[in-house]
Amino acid sequence: MSSPIEARLNDLGISLPEAAAPAANYVPYVKTGNQLFISGQLPMEAGKIQVSGKLGDGLSVDDGKRAAKLCAINLLAQAKAATGDLNKVTRLVKIVGFVNSTPDFTDQPQVINGASDFLVEAMGEIGRHARSAVSAASLPFGAAVEIEAIFEIQA
Repeated sequence: MSSPIEARLNDLGISLPEAAAPAANYVPYVKTGNQLFISGQLPMEAGKIQVSGKLGDGLSVDDGKRAAKLCAINLLAQAKAATGDLNKVTRLVKIVGFVNSTPDFTDQPQVINGASDFLVEAMGEIGRHARSAVSAASLPFGAAVEIEAIFEIQA
C-alpha cells in the first residue's frame, strides 16, 4: 500500500529516485529512537548535480529554489530508504538549508522556500517544519544548495 506522501508525489508527477550513496566517510542517515537524521542532500537528478554555482553570481533565486526542491526530493528518497515505507514517517521536524552564495546575497530564506513549499505540498500538515537557511562560501561538487533534515518516525 502506498503512503499518503507517495500518493501526493504521484499526483505531483514525481517519482522518488534511488537514495544516493554517501560521497565520503559518513552514512546517509541515522535512526535513533523515533528520530531519523538525514545527511545533507544535494540537487541531484539522474546521478548528476543539476544546479551548481553561486547565488548572487550567475544564479537566480528561482535557480536556487529549483535546487532546493531537488534536495527535498532526495531527502524523501533517503527517508524511504531508511524506513522502507514512508507511512512510517510521522513528521518532518526540521530542515537546515545551506546556500552557496556571494557575501552580499541575502535571499537564503527564499531559496530554501523551494524545499519548504515542496515538502508541505508533498507531506501535508506533517511536512510543516522548523528550519534554518544559511549562506555557505562553497558546497560539495559546486552544488548551489545542500539540505539536511530531521524526521520523526514510528520507532
